[in-house]
Amino acid sequence: MSAHASAATASVTTDTAVESADPACGAPLPVLGRDVTVPLVTGGEVTYAALDYAASAPALQRVWDDVAAYAPYYGSVHRGAGYLSQLSTDLFENSRVTVAEFLDCRDDDQVVFTRSTTDSLNLLAAALPADCQVFVFETEHHASLLPWRDARVTYLNAPRTPGEAVATLERALADRDPYGPALVCVTGASNVTGELWPVRELAAAAHAHGARIVLDAAQLAPHHPVSVQELDVDWVAFSGHKLYAPFGSGVLAGRSDWLRAAEPYLAGGGASRKVARRADGGVDVEWHDSAARHEAGSPNVIGVYSIASACKALTEAGFDSIVEREQSLIRTVRAGLAEVPEVRVLSLFGDDAPRVGVISFVVEGWNSSHFAAALSAEYGIGVRDGLFCAHPLVRTLLGSDPQTQGECGAPEAAPGEKSLNAIRVSFGAGTPDEHVERFVAAVKELVRDGAAWKYRTEGGRCVPAS
Repeated sequence: MSAHASAATASVTTDTAVESADPACGAPLPVLGRDVTVPLVTGGEVTYAALDYAASAPALQRVWDDVAAYAPYYGSVHRGAGYLSQLSTDLFENSRVTVAEFLDCRDDDQVVFTRSTTDSLNLLAAALPADCQVFVFETEHHASLLPWRDARVTYLNAPRTPGEAVATLERALADRDPYGPALVCVTGASNVTGELWPVRELAAAAHAHGARIVLDAAQLAPHHPVSVQELDVDWVAFSGHKLYAPFGSGVLAGRSDWLRAAEPYLAGGGASRKVARRADGGVDVEWHDSAARHEAGSPNVIGVYSIASACKALTEAGFDSIVEREQSLIRTVRAGLAEVPEVRVLSLFGDDAPRVGVISFVVEGWNSSHFAAALSAEYGIGVRDGLFCAHPLVRTLLGSDPQTQGECGAPEAAPGEKSLNAIRVSFGAGTPDEHVERFVAAVKELVRDGAAWKYRTEGGRCVPAS
């Protein structure tokens, strides 16, 4: 890296303060879309209440500003002698350092950039040693439940307390082959209930039995600090689009030995150090043993830089303040829902379990798709309904078998009958108080008065009837 390109990196990085948004003073962090208005079927417009953070959080204004400042300097990474290429390479590799610091990684850990949490866990699955046994709770998101197809997988039943989760894992590990490789995969915070899992205790159980552990931090990292060293996990995976950096990038960070020993996740330029033709017409390849081994192709430097920007913004804002404010929002939502007898909030560990801003619930006598559609069309509130890519967990919580819902205009279940899916409200550092207050008021009004509009099913979704 030339001195002039290295120095220019500083001119690309904006010094955007977080717009005087100090969570300690009760203000949300500025995000894109905070002033967007949407039409209501009942007439007029309202500021959109984005309460689907668990699916994709809005971009922090800080992230957008940093990306916009860099965009004119965009160039190829690791592939050019020109000024912009060198600057982009420097930005890319500095972002790797920023993410490692954000996660409190060990000195010899690798930070590999991927497309998402799903991509990260599939990469790790492809790097498992031969005959590796994987242990995963049925409560996981599909991103961490499904990638282990080529391994020996033990699926663990849903625990009802954090202590039961640890005990269940310890029993399963005690019965395994003590000499073979093993991996435990666990979420940090549920994408359905928001409940925090006992990651440190699960890591201790795994290591006591000679296994390793990977943390799915997709729902944890945007809400709480994640320290690889304090939690003593071997790997952590998360997505930029849930960390206020929706530009199509993710992270797998952790121990390098399995990653270095594995065949490259993708074969191609960037992953290879040297390629030569053999006399017999074949090709010999020497692969990198750094993170580049699993980053073939032109990297998503915009996505990577946006993650680094989000990491810096959250760190500078202070997680203590972010957590304190979010807990206040959680109390508002849970207290409001508790005042509606027809509402049942879903939980594995109980009402007192620590959690992030993710709450799922069902409403007696309502089709969940119908309820979510009415929240959007009549109140300008965006939530999610369904099984949230965690089908076994939601069905366990609902006590329902796999079925197809009926028409959205008809009640999903008669009073006392089981619901078939759920509604999820989720929020975070960019959520104004008014959004959750409007949500609580809308739930109460819909349950009391019913929908003000007629709805129909179109393409499997409930939509307002014209």
